[in-house]
Amino acid sequence: MRSFSNLPPVSPAGARHPSPVRAMAPIAMALFFGFVSVGLPLPVVPLFVHQVLGYGDIVVGTTVGLQFLATVLTRGHAGSVADAQGGKLSMMRGALTCSGAGALYVIASILPFSPAVALSVLLVGRVLAGVGESQLVTGSVTWMIATGGSAYAGTAMSLTGMAMYASVALSAPLGMVLYEHLGFPSAMTVIVIAPLLACAVGARTPSAFTTPGVRVPMSRVLGTIWRSGLGLLLQGVGFAVISAFASLFFASRGWPHAALAMTLFGGAYALMRVCFGHLPDRMGGYLIAVISLGVECAGQAMLWLSPTETVALGGAFLSGMGCSLLFPALGVEILKHIPAHSRGTALGGFVAFQDIAYGITGPITGVLAARAGYASVFLVGALSALAGIGFVLFERSRSHSHNRLTPSLPERNPAHE
Repeated sequence: MRSFSNLPPVSPAGARHPSPVRAMAPIAMALFFGFVSVGLPLPVVPLFVHQVLGYGDIVVGTTVGLQFLATVLTRGHAGSVADAQGGKLSMMRGALTCSGAGALYVIASILPFSPAVALSVLLVGRVLAGVGESQLVTGSVTWMIATGGSAYAGTAMSLTGMAMYASVALSAPLGMVLYEHLGFPSAMTVIVIAPLLACAVGARTPSAFTTPGVRVPMSRVLGTIWRSGLGLLLQGVGFAVISAFASLFFASRGWPHAALAMTLFGGAYALMRVCFGHLPDRMGGYLIAVISLGVECAGQAMLWLSPTETVALGGAFLSGMGCSLLFPALGVEILKHIPAHSRGTALGGFVAFQDIAYGITGPITGVLAARAGYASVFLVGALSALAGIGFVLFERSRSHSHNRLTPSLPERNPAHE
Protein backbone atom coordinates (compact mmCIF):
# COMPACT_ATOMS: atom_id res chain seq x y z
CA MET A 1 0.00 0.00 0.00
CA ARG A 2 1.47 3.38 -0.94
CA SER A 3 2.06 5.94 1.78
CA PHE A 4 0.81 9.49 1.65
CA SER A 5 3.23 10.59 4.33
CA ASN A 6 5.08 13.88 3.97
CA LEU A 7 8.03 12.45 5.88
CA PRO A 8 11.37 12.00 4.14
CA PRO A 9 12.14 8.59 2.65
CA VAL A 10 13.17 5.91 5.13
CA SER A 11 15.90 3.38 4.51
CA PRO A 12 15.30 -0.35 5.09
CA ALA A 13 17.16 -0.09 8.39
CA GLY A 14 14.79 2.63 9.52
CA ALA A 15 17.31 5.47 9.45
CA ARG A 16 16.13 8.66 7.82
CA HIS A 17 18.05 10.45 5.14
CA PRO A 18 20.44 13.04 6.62
CA SER A 19 18.46 15.98 5.22
CA PRO A 20 15.46 16.73 3.00
CA VAL A 21 17.75 18.57 0.58
CA ARG A 22 19.79 15.42 -0.01
CA ALA A 23 16.59 13.45 -0.50
CA MET A 24 15.45 15.94 -3.15
CA ALA A 25 18.80 16.06 -4.97
CA PRO A 26 18.27 13.00 -7.24
CA ILE A 27 14.96 14.46 -8.43
CA ALA A 28 16.72 17.71 -9.29
CA MET A 29 19.36 15.71 -11.17
CA ALA A 30 16.66 13.94 -13.19
CA LEU A 31 15.08 17.31 -14.00
CA PHE A 32 18.50 18.60 -15.10
CA PHE A 33 18.83 15.83 -17.69
CA GLY A 34 15.22 16.14 -18.81
CA PHE A 35 15.41 19.91 -19.26
CA VAL A 36 18.20 19.54 -21.80
CA SER A 37 15.29 19.02 -24.19
CA VAL A 38 14.25 22.63 -23.50
CA GLY A 39 17.62 24.36 -23.15
CA LEU A 40 19.60 22.84 -26.02
CA PRO A 41 17.20 23.94 -28.82
CA LEU A 42 16.92 27.54 -27.60
CA PRO A 43 19.80 29.04 -29.64
CA VAL A 44 19.70 26.33 -32.32
CA VAL A 45 16.08 26.14 -33.49
CA PRO A 46 15.90 29.87 -34.42
CA LEU A 47 19.05 29.52 -36.54
CA PHE A 48 17.78 26.33 -38.21
CA VAL A 49 14.41 27.89 -39.06
CA HIS A 50 16.02 31.11 -40.31
CA GLN A 51 19.23 29.93 -41.97
CA VAL A 52 18.34 26.42 -43.20
CA LEU A 53 14.59 26.54 -43.81
CA GLY A 54 14.68 30.19 -44.87
CA TYR A 55 11.84 31.65 -42.78
CA GLY A 56 11.66 35.12 -41.26
CA ASP A 57 11.49 36.51 -37.74
CA ILE A 58 7.74 36.02 -37.23
CA VAL A 59 7.97 32.31 -38.04
CA VAL A 60 11.08 32.04 -35.83
CA GLY A 61 9.24 33.60 -32.90
CA THR A 62 6.20 31.40 -33.48
CA THR A 63 8.31 28.25 -33.62
CA VAL A 64 10.01 29.07 -30.33
CA GLY A 65 6.78 30.15 -28.66
CA LEU A 66 4.69 27.18 -29.76
CA GLN A 67 6.36 24.86 -27.26
CA PHE A 68 5.44 27.15 -24.40
CA LEU A 69 1.85 27.52 -25.59
CA ALA A 70 1.55 23.73 -25.57
CA THR A 71 3.04 23.73 -22.09
CA VAL A 72 0.52 26.21 -20.69
CA LEU A 73 -2.42 24.31 -22.16
CA THR A 74 -1.33 21.10 -20.44
CA ARG A 75 -0.20 22.44 -17.04
CA GLY A 76 -3.60 21.73 -15.49
CA HIS A 77 -3.51 18.09 -16.58
CA ALA A 78 0.08 17.72 -15.35
CA GLY A 79 -0.89 19.14 -11.95
CA SER A 80 -3.86 16.77 -11.70
CA VAL A 81 -1.65 13.76 -12.45
CA ALA A 82 0.94 14.90 -9.93
CA ASP A 83 -1.69 15.43 -7.20
CA ALA A 84 -3.58 12.21 -7.84
CA GLN A 85 -0.82 9.76 -8.82
CA GLY A 86 2.36 11.38 -7.57
CA GLY A 87 4.99 13.66 -9.04
CA LYS A 88 7.26 10.77 -10.02
CA LEU A 89 4.80 9.40 -12.56
CA SER A 90 4.26 12.86 -14.05
CA MET A 91 8.00 13.50 -14.30
CA MET A 92 8.75 10.15 -15.93
CA ARG A 93 5.98 10.57 -18.50
CA GLY A 94 7.19 14.06 -19.29
CA ALA A 95 10.77 12.93 -19.85
CA LEU A 96 9.68 10.20 -22.26
CA THR A 97 7.53 12.70 -24.16
CA CYS A 98 10.45 15.14 -24.44
CA SER A 99 12.59 12.35 -25.85
CA GLY A 100 9.92 11.74 -28.49
CA ALA A 101 9.99 15.42 -29.40
CA GLY A 102 13.73 15.16 -29.98
CA ALA A 103 13.09 12.28 -32.39
CA LEU A 104 10.74 14.51 -34.41
CA TYR A 105 13.38 17.27 -34.54
CA VAL A 106 15.82 14.76 -36.02
CA ILE A 107 13.26 13.53 -38.56
CA ALA A 108 12.51 17.12 -39.64
CA SER A 109 16.15 17.66 -40.51
CA ILE A 110 17.30 14.40 -42.08
CA LEU A 111 14.46 13.33 -44.37
CA PRO A 112 14.21 14.93 -47.83
CA PHE A 113 11.29 17.19 -46.99
CA SER A 114 10.48 20.55 -48.50
CA PRO A 115 11.04 23.48 -46.10
CA ALA A 116 7.28 23.69 -45.47
CA VAL A 117 6.99 20.00 -44.55
CA ALA A 118 10.17 20.10 -42.45
CA LEU A 119 8.78 23.11 -40.57
CA SER A 120 5.49 21.29 -39.98
CA VAL A 121 7.26 18.26 -38.51
CA LEU A 122 9.40 20.57 -36.39
CA LEU A 123 6.28 22.36 -35.10
CA VAL A 124 4.69 19.05 -34.12
CA GLY A 125 7.88 18.31 -32.20
CA ARG A 126 7.65 21.68 -30.47
CA VAL A 127 4.09 20.89 -29.37
CA LEU A 128 5.16 17.48 -28.07
CA ALA A 129 8.07 19.10 -26.23
CA GLY A 130 5.63 21.49 -24.55
CA VAL A 131 3.42 18.63 -23.39
CA GLY A 132 6.47 16.86 -22.02
CA GLU A 133 7.86 19.93 -20.30
CA SER A 134 4.64 20.60 -18.40
CA GLN A 135 4.67 17.10 -16.91
CA LEU A 136 8.44 17.06 -16.36
CA VAL A 137 8.62 20.30 -14.38
CA THR A 138 5.30 20.10 -12.52
CA GLY A 139 5.97 16.49 -11.58
CA SER A 140 9.49 17.24 -10.39
CA VAL A 141 8.60 20.14 -8.11
CA THR A 142 5.56 18.32 -6.68
CA TRP A 143 7.71 15.25 -6.05
CA MET A 144 10.37 17.33 -4.31
CA ILE A 145 7.88 19.12 -2.06
CA ALA A 146 6.32 15.78 -1.08
CA THR A 147 9.79 14.39 -0.38
CA GLY A 148 11.12 17.30 1.64
CA GLY A 149 7.92 18.48 3.33
CA SER A 150 6.15 21.83 3.30
CA ALA A 151 8.80 23.51 5.44
CA TYR A 152 11.15 23.07 2.48
CA ALA A 153 8.73 24.16 -0.26
CA GLY A 154 10.81 27.21 -1.17
CA THR A 155 13.96 25.11 -1.23
CA ALA A 156 12.24 22.60 -3.52
CA MET A 157 11.23 25.36 -5.92
CA SER A 158 14.76 26.77 -5.79
CA LEU A 159 16.23 23.36 -6.61
CA THR A 160 13.76 23.06 -9.48
CA GLY A 161 14.89 26.32 -11.06
CA MET A 162 18.53 25.59 -10.31
CA ALA A 163 18.32 22.29 -12.18
CA MET A 164 16.42 23.83 -15.09
CA TYR A 165 18.69 26.77 -15.73
CA ALA A 166 21.93 24.96 -14.98
CA SER A 167 20.74 22.65 -17.72
CA VAL A 168 20.10 25.64 -20.00
CA ALA A 169 23.51 27.12 -19.19
CA LEU A 170 25.32 23.92 -20.22
CA SER A 171 23.10 22.58 -22.98
CA ALA A 172 22.64 25.82 -24.96
CA PRO A 173 26.34 26.21 -25.84
CA LEU A 174 26.60 22.46 -26.39
CA GLY A 175 23.79 22.72 -28.90
CA MET A 176 25.53 25.58 -30.71
CA VAL A 177 28.83 23.68 -30.91
CA LEU A 178 27.10 20.59 -32.29
CA TYR A 179 25.04 22.65 -34.71
CA GLU A 180 28.04 24.57 -36.07
CA HIS A 181 30.38 21.57 -36.39
CA LEU A 182 28.13 18.53 -36.91
CA GLY A 183 24.78 19.96 -37.99
CA PHE A 184 21.25 20.19 -36.65
CA PRO A 185 20.52 16.41 -36.56
CA SER A 186 23.49 15.71 -34.27
CA ALA A 187 22.44 18.44 -31.89
CA MET A 188 18.88 17.14 -31.76
CA THR A 189 20.05 13.57 -31.08
CA VAL A 190 21.16 14.74 -27.64
CA ILE A 191 17.54 15.67 -26.94
CA VAL A 192 16.51 12.08 -27.57
CA ILE A 193 19.12 10.71 -25.16
CA ALA A 194 19.17 13.17 -22.24
CA PRO A 195 15.53 12.68 -21.11
CA LEU A 196 16.10 8.93 -21.08
CA LEU A 197 18.91 9.56 -18.58
CA ALA A 198 16.33 11.49 -16.52
CA CYS A 199 14.11 8.41 -16.51
CA ALA A 200 17.02 6.24 -15.40
CA VAL A 201 17.74 8.52 -12.43
CA GLY A 202 14.04 8.90 -11.57
CA ALA A 203 13.43 5.16 -11.63
CA ARG A 204 15.98 4.67 -8.84
CA THR A 205 14.53 7.43 -6.63
CA PRO A 206 11.76 6.69 -4.07
CA SER A 207 8.28 8.00 -4.73
CA ALA A 208 6.65 10.44 -2.30
CA PHE A 209 3.02 11.50 -1.95
CA THR A 210 1.19 14.28 -0.15
CA THR A 211 -1.72 13.88 2.24
CA PRO A 212 -4.89 12.84 0.36
CA GLY A 213 -7.89 15.12 0.22
CA VAL A 214 -10.56 16.62 -2.02
CA ARG A 215 -8.85 18.31 -4.94
CA VAL A 216 -9.48 22.04 -5.24
CA PRO A 217 -10.78 22.97 -8.72
CA MET A 218 -8.37 24.88 -10.97
CA SER A 219 -10.88 27.73 -11.27
CA ARG A 220 -10.75 28.29 -7.52
CA VAL A 221 -6.98 27.99 -7.46
CA LEU A 222 -6.70 30.61 -10.20
CA GLY A 223 -8.84 32.96 -8.14
CA THR A 224 -6.14 32.83 -5.49
CA ILE A 225 -3.00 32.98 -7.58
CA TRP A 226 -3.76 35.15 -10.59
CA ARG A 227 -2.25 38.41 -9.32
CA SER A 228 1.03 36.74 -8.40
CA GLY A 229 0.76 34.86 -11.67
CA LEU A 230 0.68 38.12 -13.62
CA GLY A 231 3.90 39.16 -11.91
CA LEU A 232 5.47 35.86 -13.00
CA LEU A 233 4.13 36.33 -16.53
CA LEU A 234 5.73 39.75 -16.84
CA GLN A 235 9.03 38.41 -15.52
CA GLY A 236 8.93 35.65 -18.15
CA VAL A 237 9.01 38.13 -21.04
CA GLY A 238 12.72 38.78 -20.40
CA PHE A 239 13.71 35.14 -20.73
CA ALA A 240 11.41 34.72 -23.73
CA VAL A 241 13.05 37.49 -25.76
CA ILE A 242 16.54 36.24 -24.90
CA SER A 243 15.71 32.67 -25.87
CA ALA A 244 13.96 33.64 -29.11
CA PHE A 245 16.19 36.42 -30.39
CA ALA A 246 19.58 36.51 -28.62
CA SER A 247 21.27 34.36 -31.27
CA LEU A 248 19.85 36.46 -34.12
CA PHE A 249 20.59 39.72 -32.25
CA PHE A 250 24.23 38.79 -31.76
CA ALA A 251 24.55 37.59 -35.36
CA SER A 252 23.09 40.89 -36.66
CA ARG A 253 25.79 42.81 -34.75
CA GLY A 254 28.58 40.48 -35.88
CA TRP A 255 29.19 39.29 -32.31
CA PRO A 256 30.42 35.67 -32.19
CA HIS A 257 29.35 34.53 -28.72
CA ALA A 258 25.57 34.22 -28.94
CA ALA A 259 25.48 30.92 -27.05
CA LEU A 260 27.41 32.54 -24.21
CA ALA A 261 24.40 34.80 -23.57
CA MET A 262 22.29 31.76 -22.67
CA THR A 263 25.17 30.31 -20.66
CA LEU A 264 25.54 33.49 -18.62
CA PHE A 265 21.79 33.79 -18.15
CA GLY A 266 21.48 30.18 -16.99
CA GLY A 267 24.65 30.35 -14.91
CA ALA A 268 23.50 33.48 -13.10
CA TYR A 269 20.10 31.90 -12.55
CA ALA A 270 21.61 28.77 -11.01
CA LEU A 271 24.17 30.75 -8.97
CA MET A 272 21.46 32.87 -7.39
CA ARG A 273 19.51 29.74 -6.48
CA VAL A 274 22.61 28.17 -4.88
CA CYS A 275 23.60 31.26 -2.90
CA PHE A 276 20.24 32.83 -2.10
CA GLY A 277 17.57 30.20 -2.74
CA HIS A 278 16.83 30.04 0.99
CA LEU A 279 15.80 33.71 1.21
CA PRO A 280 12.11 33.32 0.24
CA ASP A 281 11.62 30.74 3.03
CA ARG A 282 13.37 32.96 5.57
CA MET A 283 12.44 36.51 4.55
CA GLY A 284 9.11 36.07 2.79
CA GLY A 285 8.51 36.32 -0.91
CA TYR A 286 7.27 39.78 -1.80
CA LEU A 287 10.41 41.77 -1.00
CA ILE A 288 12.58 39.26 -2.85
CA ALA A 289 10.20 39.41 -5.83
CA VAL A 290 10.38 43.21 -6.10
CA ILE A 291 14.19 43.21 -5.93
CA SER A 292 14.37 40.42 -8.51
CA LEU A 293 12.18 42.24 -11.00
CA GLY A 294 14.24 45.41 -10.56
CA VAL A 295 17.45 43.53 -11.36
CA GLU A 296 15.86 41.90 -14.40
CA CYS A 297 14.68 45.29 -15.65
CA ALA A 298 18.26 46.61 -15.45
CA GLY A 299 19.61 43.59 -17.32
CA GLN A 300 17.08 43.91 -20.14
CA ALA A 301 17.86 47.63 -20.45
CA MET A 302 21.57 46.78 -20.82
CA LEU A 303 20.75 44.42 -23.68
CA TRP A 304 18.54 47.02 -25.35
CA LEU A 305 21.20 49.76 -25.20
CA SER A 306 24.30 47.54 -25.51
CA PRO A 307 27.03 49.18 -27.63
CA THR A 308 29.34 46.17 -27.35
CA GLU A 309 29.09 42.42 -26.98
CA THR A 310 30.51 42.62 -23.46
CA VAL A 311 27.72 44.91 -22.31
CA ALA A 312 25.13 42.64 -23.93
CA LEU A 313 26.57 39.60 -22.18
CA GLY A 314 26.48 41.52 -18.90
CA GLY A 315 22.81 42.26 -19.54
CA ALA A 316 22.11 38.58 -20.08
CA PHE A 317 23.88 37.73 -16.82
CA LEU A 318 21.96 40.39 -14.90
CA SER A 319 18.68 39.20 -16.44
CA GLY A 320 19.40 35.69 -15.19
CA MET A 321 20.06 37.01 -11.70
CA GLY A 322 16.76 38.89 -11.72
CA CYS A 323 14.68 36.00 -13.04
CA SER A 324 16.11 33.45 -10.64
CA LEU A 325 14.27 33.94 -7.37
CA LEU A 326 10.89 35.23 -8.52
CA PHE A 327 9.24 31.84 -8.89
CA PRO A 328 10.18 30.54 -5.41
CA ALA A 329 9.53 33.97 -3.88
CA LEU A 330 5.95 34.22 -5.10
CA GLY A 331 5.46 30.45 -4.91
CA VAL A 332 6.19 30.42 -1.17
CA GLU A 333 3.49 33.04 -0.62
CA ILE A 334 0.98 31.10 -2.73
CA LEU A 335 1.58 27.76 -1.01
CA LYS A 336 0.77 29.29 2.38
CA HIS A 337 -2.85 29.31 1.25
CA ILE A 338 -3.11 26.06 -0.76
CA PRO A 339 -4.01 22.66 0.78
CA ALA A 340 -1.19 20.12 0.54
CA HIS A 341 -3.18 17.75 -1.68
CA SER A 342 -3.71 20.49 -4.31
CA ARG A 343 -0.20 21.88 -4.55
CA GLY A 344 0.50 20.20 -7.87
CA THR A 345 -2.58 21.89 -9.32
CA ALA A 346 -1.58 25.23 -7.81
CA LEU A 347 2.01 25.08 -9.01
CA GLY A 348 0.88 23.92 -12.44
CA GLY A 349 -1.48 26.87 -12.68
CA PHE A 350 1.14 29.28 -11.36
CA VAL A 351 3.85 28.19 -13.80
CA ALA A 352 1.28 28.40 -16.60
CA PHE A 353 1.48 32.19 -16.36
CA GLN A 354 5.17 31.98 -17.18
CA ASP A 355 4.39 29.62 -20.04
CA ILE A 356 1.93 32.17 -21.43
CA ALA A 357 4.71 34.74 -21.46
CA TYR A 358 7.01 32.34 -23.27
CA GLY A 359 4.29 31.41 -25.75
CA ILE A 360 3.02 34.83 -26.79
CA THR A 361 6.21 36.88 -26.49
CA GLY A 362 7.98 35.23 -29.43
CA PRO A 363 5.33 35.92 -32.08
CA ILE A 364 4.55 39.44 -30.80
CA THR A 365 8.15 40.56 -30.50
CA GLY A 366 8.92 38.85 -33.80
CA VAL A 367 6.72 41.46 -35.50
CA LEU A 368 8.51 44.20 -33.55
CA ALA A 369 11.96 42.82 -34.40
CA ALA A 370 11.12 42.76 -38.10
CA ARG A 371 10.17 46.45 -37.98
CA ALA A 372 12.40 48.02 -35.32
CA GLY A 373 15.37 45.67 -35.07
CA TYR A 374 16.32 42.96 -32.62
CA ALA A 375 17.40 45.34 -29.84
CA SER A 376 13.83 46.59 -29.48
CA VAL A 377 12.61 43.28 -28.04
CA PHE A 378 14.74 43.81 -24.94
CA LEU A 379 13.03 47.15 -24.30
CA VAL A 380 9.79 45.14 -24.11
CA GLY A 381 11.48 42.86 -21.55
CA ALA A 382 12.58 45.83 -19.43
CA LEU A 383 9.16 47.47 -19.43
CA SER A 384 7.47 44.18 -18.60
CA ALA A 385 9.69 43.65 -15.55
CA LEU A 386 8.92 47.17 -14.41
CA ALA A 387 5.19 46.51 -14.72
CA GLY A 388 5.67 43.25 -12.80
CA ILE A 389 6.87 45.22 -9.78
CA GLY A 390 3.54 46.99 -9.70
CA PHE A 391 1.57 43.73 -9.73
CA VAL A 392 3.68 42.25 -6.93
CA LEU A 393 3.22 45.34 -4.75
CA PHE A 394 -0.51 45.27 -5.46
CA GLU A 395 -0.75 41.61 -4.46
CA ARG A 396 1.26 42.25 -1.30
CA SER A 397 -1.17 44.97 -0.24
CA ARG A 398 -4.13 42.62 -0.71
CA SER A 399 -2.63 39.42 0.66
CA HIS A 400 -3.58 40.00 4.28
CA SER A 401 -7.08 41.37 3.66
CA HIS A 402 -8.73 38.67 1.54
CA ASN A 403 -9.81 35.14 2.27
CA ARG A 404 -7.71 32.38 0.69
CA LEU A 405 -8.37 28.74 -0.02
CA THR A 406 -7.21 27.92 3.48
CA PRO A 407 -6.19 30.22 6.32
CA SER A 408 -3.62 27.86 7.74
CA LEU A 409 0.10 27.98 7.21
CA PRO A 410 1.86 24.97 5.68
CA GLU A 411 1.67 21.94 7.89
CA ARG A 412 4.47 21.22 10.32
CA ASN A 413 6.69 18.25 9.64
CA PRO A 414 8.09 16.81 12.85
CA ALA A 415 10.94 15.20 10.96
CA HIS A 416 12.38 18.63 10.22
CA GLU A 417 12.17 20.08 13.74
